Amino acid sequence: MGSSSDWDTMKAAAQILAEFGVPHESRVVSAHRMPDEMFAYAEAAEGRGLQAIIAGAGGAAHLPGMLAAKTLVPVLGVPVASRHLQGVDSLHSIVQMPKGIPVATFAIGVAGAANAALFAVAMLANHDPALRAQLAAFRVRQTEVARAMTGDLQ
Repeated sequence: MGSSSDWDTMKAAAQILAEFGVPHESRVVSAHRMPDEMFAYAEAAEGRGLQAIIAGAGGAAHLPGMLAAKTLVPVLGVPVASRHLQGVDSLHSIVQMPKGIPVATFAIGVAGAANAALFAVAMLANHDPALRAQLAAFRVRQTEVARAMTGDLQ
């Protein structure tokens, strides 16, 4: 994430990854305040075995795009809500990547962070049958929770 203030949003991704037993790390790597470290992180990602980077940032939100420019590891961008523009600025910054440097962009906020993690799990599950079974069971549980909502309306 670009700042520790993004943790309130990005911890949803960490929680999903932990729930599925997917090894992960949570770090602040600011595109604007520590660009050299950000480039080094991106350049070393593949060699360290990272298979995806979930990058959350608010405001100008250059972190996901700059990471994507420096690595072949897929980058999943999460717009973090900003105080004045509620994350629309972050969304536009992340989603408007130039042709050739893709960043998969998710919803603003906690839902986007959780979905980015679930997307990463789905990518990993393509080559891991046990993880695929966990993901299928997760989806079944979600369906059961949604079905139970009708009873809550009575």
